[in-house]
Amino acid sequence: MRVKAFPAPGTKIHATDFVITGGGCAANAAVTAARLGGRVQFAGPLGDINDATSDRIVADLIKEGIDCDGVLRAPGGTASVSLILLDAHGEKTIATRRGVKLAGASPADATKLVANCDAVLVDNRFPEFVTPVCHAAHKRRIPIVVDLDLATKVKDPLLALGTHVIASAEALRATTGLEDYAAALQKLGKQLSGFVAVTDGPHGVFWLEPGGMQHMPAFDVEAVDTLGAGDAFHGAFTLALAEGRDIADCLRFASAAAAIKCTRFGGTTGAPTRAELEAFLQQQALSSPPA
Repeated sequence: MRVKAFPAPGTKIHATDFVITGGGCAANAAVTAARLGGRVQFAGPLGDINDATSDRIVADLIKEGIDCDGVLRAPGGTASVSLILLDAHGEKTIATRRGVKLAGASPADATKLVANCDAVLVDNRFPEFVTPVCHAAHKRRIPIVVDLDLATKVKDPLLALGTHVIASAEALRATTGLEDYAAALQKLGKQLSGFVAVTDGPHGVFWLEPGGMQHMPAFDVEAVDTLGAGDAFHGAFTLALAEGRDIADCLRFASAAAAIKCTRFGGTTGAPTRAELEAFLQQQALSSPPA
């Protein structure tokens, strides 16, 4: 729901918008990549065949043209559900009932899952499921993008499997124990052999290169809903990698997807199409002053 301001305890307020939509890091990213023209497969643990929430998640993904053959319906499991309030500034307050009996699930055939993939994107909320997928992708030598969304250890073996690790600001700070982005990325980068970066909403994206930390500002847009923006970034970034773009172009492409998403209400419902993203980038180029 969208509200003017978050309610104080014990009060009632009016909402101006209401939507029921699928979400979660992987699902949001999958929808973004699909709308941008990617051929997308979604895999992960969901609730069992009696869980209506999981039924809806799968049905919504299939409507987006996403292959859901890799979904594992965990016996006795239920999918997570969140209640989300968005205020007039696009900030969010979230209450989540976590799914049950999903942890520990593993893919039936990780090699088959990645057999026809050009890149893999995983988050670290179900490491038992995604680690075998990353190992299979590593054997094929395809890009492995890890969305560091949940605080973990710097020496987490899942992170070491990533060719590209992109953290949220909150997760990077909690994982490294450092507030300064340059120091935090350096600490994380010492344990990893690939690309490391952090996204920080309106402050843009920061990443490491041999010469030190680099920064790309976020696009200036009027944000109405930041929910799923980071996921849109990851989905677009992974698609751009699969298309063979260089890092700077991947980051700009991903930043544009996230910016457009922020201008729209809803998580997956706000993901842009390829035509919308290209038009946005063209407009940004026209409005930018000459160097």
